[in-house]
Amino acid sequence: MHRRHLFTLILATAAALSLVPVAQADERGSKDEAKAMTDAAFEHLKKVGFEKAAKDFTSDKANWTKKDLYVILFDLKGTFRGNGANDKLVGRDMSNMKDASGKLIYAAMMDTVAKGPGWVDYEWANPLTKKVEGKSTYVRKTPGGDGLVGVGIYR
Repeated sequence: MHRRHLFTLILATAAALSLVPVAQADERGSKDEAKAMTDAAFEHLKKVGFEKAAKDFTSDKANWTKKDLYVILFDLKGTFRGNGANDKLVGRDMSNMKDASGKLIYAAMMDTVAKGPGWVDYEWANPLTKKVEGKSTYVRKTPGGDGLVGVGIYR
């Protein structure tokens, strides 16, 4: 009888563990969701202006943070003005920030938006896993051209 209970426990544990990757996959946003969220953030910037939108993107988690997706907003100098994942980054100059591979992240984003909206690949800490992961961020110029706004996915 003891072995039967142990076997049942092992099977139940294995079944439960097999669900973990599915749960994590549900917490990850898609490229389509990131692009749609960036476009919504762009429209919000047009509606309420840069300063109000910056505050909203940072503090209004219900509207601007979904799964592992969150809005980032930079001014033209490379200063974080809004960050839905880490409010401690707001106000920090990120113009010379490099990822783990040495890529200048803000410069790559500015190069991209100079040509139009697009995707930038780099390495960044995932707020859910707390690990540095590959990230692709969809970025576009703000409506007034006074910065850039984006949302990224972890690959």
